[in-house]
Amino acid sequence: MKNEKLAVLGGEPVISSGDISPEKRDSLFRAMVLTEEAKAAAMAVIESGNFSGTDITEQFEREFAAWQGTKYAVAYCNGTMSLTAAMFGIGLGEGDEIVCTTKTYWASVSQALNFGASAVFCNINDMLSMDPADLERCITPRTKAIMVVHYLAYPCDMDPIMEIARRHGLKVIEDVSHAQGGLYKGKKLGTFGDVAAMSLMSSKSLACGELGMLVTDDRTIYERAMAFGHYDRNNAKYITECEELKPYYHIALGGVKGRANQLCCAIGRDQLKHYDERCVEIRRAMNYFWDQLEGLPGIRAIRVDESTGSNMAGWYCPYGIYKPQELHGLSVKRFAEAVRAEIGGICYEGGNYCLHTHNFFKTFDLTHGGKPSRIAHNDRDVREDDPLCDPSLEKYCFSVPRFNYLDRDVIDLYAAGYRKVIEHHDQLLENDEKEAQGGHWYGSENQ
Repeated sequence: MKNEKLAVLGGEPVISSGDISPEKRDSLFRAMVLTEEAKAAAMAVIESGNFSGTDITEQFEREFAAWQGTKYAVAYCNGTMSLTAAMFGIGLGEGDEIVCTTKTYWASVSQALNFGASAVFCNINDMLSMDPADLERCITPRTKAIMVVHYLAYPCDMDPIMEIARRHGLKVIEDVSHAQGGLYKGKKLGTFGDVAAMSLMSSKSLACGELGMLVTDDRTIYERAMAFGHYDRNNAKYITECEELKPYYHIALGGVKGRANQLCCAIGRDQLKHYDERCVEIRRAMNYFWDQLEGLPGIRAIRVDESTGSNMAGWYCPYGIYKPQELHGLSVKRFAEAVRAEIGGICYEGGNYCLHTHNFFKTFDLTHGGKPSRIAHNDRDVREDDPLCDPSLEKYCFSVPRFNYLDRDVIDLYAAGYRKVIEHHDQLLENDEKEAQGGHWYGSENQ
């Protein structure tokens, strides 16, 4: 170990600029890894100009459905559109309520307002995942669906969630944007609910450029989702069973153009071939990293016990839980700052801010109707439930590196940075301002 004085206080960092070559950093951390075959497939689309067709897209959909283990898959221009189509697919409408975990990216549930529905927010558990124990509090006669988010690749506890949903006759949408290909007790995420949707954008574990995917076994949901945003596929060739849709052929029923770009689908076809193998290696690396920190005070891994048949998929956006009481009250903000100084970035406190704290869900009037859109079509003010939803200020968290493959020597260096700060955290106590943990509204200066 180098100088034991923490780098943030002027000591020597654990990782200096020359310790890891730029080439190794790039290969270890690059989000979107492309084979030569993927590049050739992309060039074929570019050279042919076949960006806006559907032939490659439909090939990718068939392959994705087979991989996912569902009957149907529909590709969209991005994950937000696929989630929106899932809401239309289940028939979410005016006056309905949809329950969603509060700590997630806004695209999990914000578009419910477009359908005249109200978002109701559920608490999270110690793994920052939907807390089934809080779910029934959120359910009323107006509840139409539950939006389950497998946040930070951690699989939600689907057994009790599905039991509650079925008992109340609710639809379940799974947002698998952080956990494509992950397992819960041996079953693939995205196959528990009525429909699942996910982002496949360039920073995701399954990275295809800018793309989204919807999967389902339900023919009605599939056809409704197709009709919502694929104007060139809302016709008799694709919509064959939903009689109520047939009078509306040829116009996208959501008034949006959501079809996928075939350049991304061409890349996606190759990415899918390698994805499961890559995930195995990522999990080996990430479990090794966390094993080096096991038992240290103040931190806990957000990871599952793989002996249960569950896993962390491609371990998208890995985080740990922070326990300030075990480090003499040291704030997670100061902890993360000190780790960044040791390893050269990467460690930040927070994650997504809780959605129910944003003014969008409090006062925003989308249609200028004189009333906040979240409650415009509801006979009760669901905002009154928000104070019952833990803002997660007691569930502190921090980010860790995501390694593409197992390189013990390099991973040991990064783990040593976290360990050094924990073992010498007393050096940070005097100037700690004890600020509440930060977070991100992505796309802002706080990112």
